[in-house]
Amino acid sequence: MEDDLLADVSFSFENPLTEEEKELLYLRARSAGLTFCGCAHASFLCKLVHSLRCLIKSRRANRDSLVSGEDSDLCVGIIGMGHMGRQLLTSLLEKSGIKPSQIKISSRTPDSAVEFIQKGVECLFDNRRLAAWADVLFLCSLPSHLPKVCADLHSHLSKSCLVYSFTSAVPVNRLAQLLGHDFILKPQYGFVACDTADVVLTCTHLTTALTDHLLIKASCPLTMSSGIYLGLSWVCAVLYSLLNICTSTSLGSSDALSLINRILKEKWPHAVDLNTHSFISASSTLLTEEPFPWISLADAQTKETPLLCFLSSSKSM
Repeated sequence: MEDDLLADVSFSFENPLTEEEKELLYLRARSAGLTFCGCAHASFLCKLVHSLRCLIKSRRANRDSLVSGEDSDLCVGIIGMGHMGRQLLTSLLEKSGIKPSQIKISSRTPDSAVEFIQKGVECLFDNRRLAAWADVLFLCSLPSHLPKVCADLHSHLSKSCLVYSFTSAVPVNRLAQLLGHDFILKPQYGFVACDTADVVLTCTHLTTALTDHLLIKASCPLTMSSGIYLGLSWVCAVLYSLLNICTSTSLGSSDALSLINRILKEKWPHAVDLNTHSFISASSTLLTEEPFPWISLADAQTKETPLLCFLSSSKSM
């Protein structure tokens, strides 16, 4: 009798997916891919910014011994310790070369920060203090928390603080209004169908994925091999952000171009050479010792720019 009662009972905790559920499996790939690509691109940006700051320090020290003691270490802030914030912080600590002492976080949930505090990351629990300290500030908060976060940050961000937002629901122009700040990078990911999109399903552990050659190749913002596409607008915004960093230090346009091209050549030997009119209108004139004008990154990501036109026509891209 007992055997009859248990005959149709399954002790498996993983029931087969229905056909309707199988049709939604691509969402798993998208979620994994977005997290991986988001962290990879953010880490890449931090490396570029840190490299540029070191070159600027070296260039200025060679010309003036009084500035040789300036600190070139990049100060990175992260607001929000949810899934994205924790994944980003993990990737920065393990793969970017940034030291724990260079990173500070602010979170509404202190328990989520314990393991990182033990590694040497400081938790401020104060968005304004974090904003005043950071050179690069990542917004990883939920869309529902963003108005409060922006209200905290408004008027407390230095002009040269680069804000990088992972909050997808708010357009960059709206974010600029909420923050009263235009030095903002906001990746806008798109999705395309391709035969190799399943490659992102292999990134079950972020830090392992960041050393996987196939996944790193798939994360390139100009390719679509992962089914996720970022495109030239983000690349342009990154390059304009490097230009603004040079401008914020009053570096002349000739020196700024030299350093930016040097960084690009070190990473991509065949990268196209950028010149003054790659960044600004051909009708504009600029002396070699004169800094580039400040560029609104909000505009650079929503309008056609000289740099976008230049890169779009470049065969090397």
